[in-house]
Formats: sequence, structure tokens, C-alpha cells
Amino acid sequence: MNVLFYLTPKCDCAYIEDSDTLRQALEKMEHRRYSAIPMLNDEGRYIGTITEGDLLWGIKNKYHLDLREAEHTPITDIERRRDYVPISVRSDMEDLSRIALNQNFVPVLDDEGKFIGIVTRKDIMKYLGDTMDRIAAGKSAEDPVYKEVRRFDL
Repeated sequence: MNVLFYLTPKCDCAYIEDSDTLRQALEKMEHRRYSAIPMLNDEGRYIGTITEGDLLWGIKNKYHLDLREAEHTPITDIERRRDYVPISVRSDMEDLSRIALNQNFVPVLDDEGKFIGIVTRKDIMKYLGDTMDRIAAGKSAEDPVYKEVRRFDL
């Protein structure tokens, strides 16, 4: 199954740009109530994921909890512990599911490496649940969705 069926497009995603400040990132994450958010460069390419923990430790260790300094601090000055692994728009649900085991969402990149959106772990779980329901309802083994799920050895 194509990952595009489960994509939350870029226009509906919260993200920050590498030109944003620490304060802007904090405010966007607070407003959306997200614990992690993709970071893009000015060309729209995915460059990493910033988390609440990254921000917290950056403020504590570099700025000694001075939020006034956050207004002038580029977000790129904050060290990231780890970035979320992105996938290509051409990836399949198996690749997507494996990556989503260790992160809340999976950034999706087009053929030019530009960020086009995310697939959330919740959407993947919904896909798997719906597929299991179809199997339980007695769908044929020839059903393409059934074949897709069998690859996961459920």
C-alpha cells in the first residue's frame, strides 16, 4: 500500500524552519502541544527533528534558563539528540511501520529530498487495525490488502 494514503501533507503539518529562533520553536510546539517537530531549511528540505528534550537541555546548558536570550537564539544552535528517520514517497508500508516503531511520526520526502508531510504512528496503527478487521471479516487471501498484511506476519 502506498504511504501517500496516510500522509498528512506539509500544509497541514507544524514545522519549523532553520531560520526560526529558539523562542519561535518553543511557541509553535506549545501552541500545537507537540513534543517533536520537523525542521526544514529554506528550500523545504528536511534537516532534522527538534524535540522538547532538545530544547530543554539547550536552554539549561547553553543559556542558563534565560528565556530572553531565546528570542535571539537561532534554532540551529540547539543540539539535537537524534533526528527522526525520513522515508521516500516511494517507500511501502513495511518500511514505514519499521521506522515508526521508534518515533512518533515519519517525515516523508519527495524524489528531490523535499519534505512533503508526515505519517503518524496513529495512522499506521489505524491501517493495521483496519487490515486486521478485513482479515477477520473473511476477505479472500487474494485481496491485495490481505497479501500486504501477511508480509508483516501478523
